[in-house]
Amino acid sequence: MASSNTKLDPFVKEHTMEVSFKKEDFMSGKRYSTPNTWKSLMTGFDTPVMQDRPANKGKSGWFVGLTCLASIALVLATTRVAMTHPLSLMQLQNFVMRSSDSAMEVPTSELTSSQLNALSRTPDVQFDNYSLILKGQRIFIHSGEFHTFRLPVPSLWPDILEKVKAAGMNAVSVYTHMGLINPSPGVIDFGGFRALQPLYDAAKDAGIWIVLRPGTYINAETTAGGIAHWATSEVAGQLRTNATDWQAAWQDYIQGIIKVTAPNQISSGGPVIAIQVDNEYSQSPVSHAEYFAELEAVYHASDIVVPLTYNDPGEGSNFINGTGAVDLYGLDSYPQGFDCSNPTVWNPVTTNYHSYHAKVNPSQAWYFPEFQGGSFDAWGPTAPGYAPCRTLTGPDFQSVFNLELWASNAKLISYYMIFGGTSWGALPFHGVYTSYDYGATIAESRELTTKFDEIKRQALFLRSSPDFYKTDWIADASTGLSVSTNSAAFVTLLKNPDTNAAFYIVRQTSSTSTAITTFKLNVTVAGAPLQIPVVAPDITLGGRESKVIVTDYTFGAASKLAFSTAQIFYASTIGNRDILFLHGNSSQAHEAALHLTGTPNPLHSGPSPAVLFTNSSSPSLAQGTTLVSFLAGIDGLVTVWDSDTQLVLFADSVTAATFWAPVLAGAASDPLRNFWGVGTNTSILVGGPYLVREATLSGGKLALRGDLKEGVRLTVIGPKGISSVTWNDERVSPDATASASLTQSGGFVGQLSLRSAVTGLMVPKLTGWKFKDSLPEIQSSFDDRAWTVANHTTTNIPLKPYYGDGRILYGCDYGFCENIVLWRGHFNATGAEKSVNISVNGGEAFAASVWANDVFLGTSFGNSTNNRNILEETDDKFLFPEGALKAGKDNVITIVQDNMGLNETDGSNTDSSKSPRGVRGFALDGNEFGPWKVQGKIGGYTAFPDKTRGVFNEGGLFGERQGWHLPGFSTNGWASRDLSQGLPNNAAGVGFFISTFKLDLPTGIDAPISFTFEEPLGQPYRAILFVNGWMMGKRVANLGPQSKFPVHEGILDYHGENTVAVALWAMTPNVTIAPNLQLVLDAVYDGGVGNVVVDNPGWSAKGRA
Repeated sequence: MASSNTKLDPFVKEHTMEVSFKKEDFMSGKRYSTPNTWKSLMTGFDTPVMQDRPANKGKSGWFVGLTCLASIALVLATTRVAMTHPLSLMQLQNFVMRSSDSAMEVPTSELTSSQLNALSRTPDVQFDNYSLILKGQRIFIHSGEFHTFRLPVPSLWPDILEKVKAAGMNAVSVYTHMGLINPSPGVIDFGGFRALQPLYDAAKDAGIWIVLRPGTYINAETTAGGIAHWATSEVAGQLRTNATDWQAAWQDYIQGIIKVTAPNQISSGGPVIAIQVDNEYSQSPVSHAEYFAELEAVYHASDIVVPLTYNDPGEGSNFINGTGAVDLYGLDSYPQGFDCSNPTVWNPVTTNYHSYHAKVNPSQAWYFPEFQGGSFDAWGPTAPGYAPCRTLTGPDFQSVFNLELWASNAKLISYYMIFGGTSWGALPFHGVYTSYDYGATIAESRELTTKFDEIKRQALFLRSSPDFYKTDWIADASTGLSVSTNSAAFVTLLKNPDTNAAFYIVRQTSSTSTAITTFKLNVTVAGAPLQIPVVAPDITLGGRESKVIVTDYTFGAASKLAFSTAQIFYASTIGNRDILFLHGNSSQAHEAALHLTGTPNPLHSGPSPAVLFTNSSSPSLAQGTTLVSFLAGIDGLVTVWDSDTQLVLFADSVTAATFWAPVLAGAASDPLRNFWGVGTNTSILVGGPYLVREATLSGGKLALRGDLKEGVRLTVIGPKGISSVTWNDERVSPDATASASLTQSGGFVGQLSLRSAVTGLMVPKLTGWKFKDSLPEIQSSFDDRAWTVANHTTTNIPLKPYYGDGRILYGCDYGFCENIVLWRGHFNATGAEKSVNISVNGGEAFAASVWANDVFLGTSFGNSTNNRNILEETDDKFLFPEGALKAGKDNVITIVQDNMGLNETDGSNTDSSKSPRGVRGFALDGNEFGPWKVQGKIGGYTAFPDKTRGVFNEGGLFGERQGWHLPGFSTNGWASRDLSQGLPNNAAGVGFFISTFKLDLPTGIDAPISFTFEEPLGQPYRAILFVNGWMMGKRVANLGPQSKFPVHEGILDYHGENTVAVALWAMTPNVTIAPNLQLVLDAVYDGGVGNVVVDNPGWSAKGRA
């Protein structure tokens, strides 16, 4: 997500264990003991922010005067009308008629090109106060966040984009990571998974727009918020300000982004439509604003022509005007907070979105660059894992909270996250663990979740409803709109000023309510008053549910829907027929009023007995309007009306979600042929499969591509003249009777079955483990002369050592910011020494084990218990056992320290990312240290040898430096020892375990696989999991919660040999440490994206020490 404020780094407060030295407090006075405090810190919103409340029904009357002024100016047009008394049905009728005659805002048709250009930087991406306009077409941007660096297999990126497109969405928001792309000063690397061109190509193929968000700072729960690690120690000036050395530090990175992105803008036939400037920040002090202005100046001096955007972490009005102002302002919001431990406890909806927009930027389209699409999870044995996060932000949350955005008249929305992925290697900041599943719509395994069904129902409605892209906010129940017969139903009215289409967005007045609320609505249809439903008993809100009730809605080319209390799943034209697909909860009644046209299908036997037709006699409905009432109890698909000009369908909402509406590409010569609303407006309906990725139609032959989880009935509604249907290149036999029952024209029903090759698949057990000790550094024979001498006495890191002799022992100062770092402090013992004090900063949930020579002294444990009891650093006294030291000789204190990632920005303290990871204090009892040596990953951040996996993949363990984790490393001569046996003699220390296994899975499948530690939580060990050389997991067994680590094809070779290596760090001796690691086949899907490329370079001695 991404915010210094949206998700303020809550872990910047330092804590000590058995503190014997007074230390400064990072965030004095802040505590994290209550959910409200936590929410406020992580969202940047003060609590509450205009939470929902009962409608105000007793104010004095300014309404008439204000409405008369509604069309005077564009600014006033987008400001909320302040109704001060309830509207009667007749008043509502008159007001809506006035609104259509004198629109609240200037219609798009009346906006000159110069007016639009004044609000944009290219004619290809324009916007007014309603929406974005791409290539002259009004577009509702319906997007989700996707971080390609969290799926380091570029050939799988099309899988995510195809799923986003299949859901009916049209865009993704993409962070890029400075720390990965710019690993050291002057080095820009867009190779492998860091590349952007494969993303741009895949997005163009899928028809998905991209809002690029390169930072430099992104947050995203990633180390240093995405700022390159080298900058946190090499830049003396304050990060994210106008400091000259910081400006010099980011130039290469931003220029690199520009170079690869400029040819991929929409103006050049590419998918990029906007670029965000940095991330969630304040415009004050001026050093912040000037930093933004400097970034913008670089973009403006380049070939970048798309708008520059910004995401405000709270309602702070930042960067709308003044120094650093962007082209298009947006607001981030995470109203549900992040307490996944209580997933059914809701916060109320935020109700002032519209009034805030009307106040601060009414001349711009209303943009949410980040809206809550899930939640992160924290370290600790009481952290719940991501399943409850998916419940906290599940389908009912999506229904209520997403539609609250619609009710605010937002027309650009991006959900954070649509796919979370994996924070592999050193990607995470210290507050989160390896999985970044986020409870998102698409799981970390890339599987679809129940949230996908709801987002698809919403997205296809939006895609089907161009009238919704341009609406005036008329009123809501808090400003005098009184159209519901039950005050427990809260209604907001939006209306298209050109077509008169109206959208009544309804939720519970108490948005957290689980009550069943029934009501009727007093609406206007074609300017006449009408109470709906007419025949059905009522409209029902089934607890935490929102609905969009439409009136005067056009579907297809010219068909009219007078009103519908049923929800619209799909509306379009297929062939020469107008298609309307309605849906609703099967336990509720629904109703629609349509003007049915055409010659009905004589073979059609008629709809279900639960569908009632009534010829309307209401004077409010046009002559010939038919009322169609859907009684409770309908399950499955019902053909309501089937003629040569129209097809009307209804299904329960669960059945509706089994349908897809794949887009048929436009003209082959059009580079934007795959983009809905710009390059094509043609689609079909396909029901049944787990996923429909693509549809192509040529000469009557319909080719479908997608995935199956099980055998299903295939239902197709396409244009007339389809002669054959194939599924993944296999011909599907038609069921003629079922096809005719579905529709007279363009219908096809057949059966899809799983291929025999995908049944009964299994994966091997992990056996034949080889073992070798990986901590020779504690032996007297170890030679550390090649290590870096830690002799700095100054540092750019603001937080200085607590005690010692003035030397700086921070890893980043020596090029070792990532993962495990080893320290060796030499001293000549007198024999009188009794103890050593060591203060270590490693971040939340870290650990540091200490040895005197080869004698284990103990482990300092960082901590977190579901964001409580946070320990980011420790200060301990270690006693020397008898005989541990050698008097008169060189003795060595060895520290093995885990770095859990650097801090993010802490409010206005942007230098909080300059984290003092390392040793903050060292003191011998009765003696002084001689030389200190330090070693992290081989080569540091300037000369690391593994350029494919990148700067974050390795740490400083001896086995890592030797490359033991890489495929092809020979374990000849290693001991045979099962991982479950732990280290020999139950000793504390570090050992490497390696196993190989072969996979030979069929082609044409998607088979999610994970590595799962199956023993109970609580054993005092850490395990670094490498799969074919990639660090795909960090198991902290004493804290948890993560035990399951998904690993994708491309990292795994599904058709060859694979190497798994586990660096096992036993932190406490003489206790049971018995990791039980298993390879698990989580699911099998017949289909997949195909052509997954494996890029796993093997071991080489080059660059290894």
